[in-house]
Amino acid sequence: MQKRPPIIVVMGHVDHGKTTLLDYIRKTSIASREAGGITQAIGAYEIVYKEEKITFIDTPGHEAFSNMRAYGARVADLAILVVAADDGVKPQTKEALQAILDAKIPFVVAVNKIDKNNADIEHTKQDLFAAGVALEGEGGNVSWQQISAKTGEGVNNLLDLILLATEMEELTFDPSAPASGVILTSRLDPRRGMTTGVIVKDGTLTRGAAIATHHAKGKIKFLEDSTGKTVDSLVPSAPALIVGFEDMPQVGEPFLAGTEAQVTLFFTSKKERTAPSGVPEEENAIRLIVKADEMASLEALKLTIENLKLPASPRFIDTGVGNITETDVKLAGSTSALLVGFKTKIDKAAENLAKSQHTIVIDSPVIYELGKKIQEYAKKLIPKEVRRIEVLATFGEAKGKERVVGGRVVLGPIKNQEHFEVWQNEKQIGEGKIMNLQSGRKDVQLAETNQEVGLLVQTNDPIKAGCFLLFSDPE
Repeated sequence: MQKRPPIIVVMGHVDHGKTTLLDYIRKTSIASREAGGITQAIGAYEIVYKEEKITFIDTPGHEAFSNMRAYGARVADLAILVVAADDGVKPQTKEALQAILDAKIPFVVAVNKIDKNNADIEHTKQDLFAAGVALEGEGGNVSWQQISAKTGEGVNNLLDLILLATEMEELTFDPSAPASGVILTSRLDPRRGMTTGVIVKDGTLTRGAAIATHHAKGKIKFLEDSTGKTVDSLVPSAPALIVGFEDMPQVGEPFLAGTEAQVTLFFTSKKERTAPSGVPEEENAIRLIVKADEMASLEALKLTIENLKLPASPRFIDTGVGNITETDVKLAGSTSALLVGFKTKIDKAAENLAKSQHTIVIDSPVIYELGKKIQEYAKKLIPKEVRRIEVLATFGEAKGKERVVGGRVVLGPIKNQEHFEVWQNEKQIGEGKIMNLQSGRKDVQLAETNQEVGLLVQTNDPIKAGCFLLFSDPE
């Protein structure tokens, strides 16, 4: 067994200075480049301090990333809980603390922003005590350090504290064992294919080795260290970028890399993973197709959407990593779904198709802005009480202004000879009138809720499957 460097996770509330702290340590400027000032994907960085290697994991502070923070805590040996001296303990501070306690790892506290005019260290210590964190010198045993991530004051003392605390953990690894660790990021690179960020906790990670998680497998074609340099092997606690997974692994799950025989039992077949849940779709569910730049962002966005206050439950028609493509737009058109892009681009052909078929696409590099846009979209959804028919199919070619469609009465009753509006993707795209109404191949004058019908309609506007015909109540 050999000694391995410590893995440190930096946690805390949004805008309390986590990334700025790492910026100072790494002499970089990641924070200023973050969209919306918020770190939105886990990154891992290796430094050398007093001839000792230390690996840092930077976890986002926004509430949407609580699941990612939990992943970071589980892979780490020690946590730094960052609390701003001018703001005190906040909701995500408590959430981060709980993640640390759940992971059962030691932690130290960094009281940041002591350079601020309104910094109140005593109040911050009281806040921490109220949250269950008793600091050294304040009746407790939790080590802490006052710092300014902006000026660097106290940062070296914090690093000394980290080395002292992790030395007591006696961290070791077996260089001859199959490499194992945790998936940190996963994304589809248009040039290189599936690229996966990992952190190694045991063994030696080698280029050419077979690799698997419980959800994906492959062979390591390329291996890069945290500086982007191509290498043949890495030992703990190195962060690494791997190219070679055949499917997308899930963020936070463990991996094993070695021979084919060693990793075979680690992989669970896709058939077992994708068994249908059997949960019926809600009648008025908000249909969504979600794309993101990487798997961690995708999971965070889904969690954000699920926690939004919406008039109906969200239903994810499809989710994926990469740019928004024509296939995504076609699927959105056929299912009347909203297309949501998080830190992605939309292909030009897809953009043109979206305009032609009236598909709504919203995108943003900032997650809470997407949440607001989705809420605004949901407010414009067809009210539940509006009488309407969902178009399920169209038949034959249009003859002049007349065409034949088949549908289901979502809310009735619907009368023959009624006027209607044509809606697609929550936008009115036309209007028309029922010329003949049938059910069970028989002419009828009235169709009730949930009844399937055939209609001969008169309209100048396109109607296709996925559209809705809306009927206003008589005045």
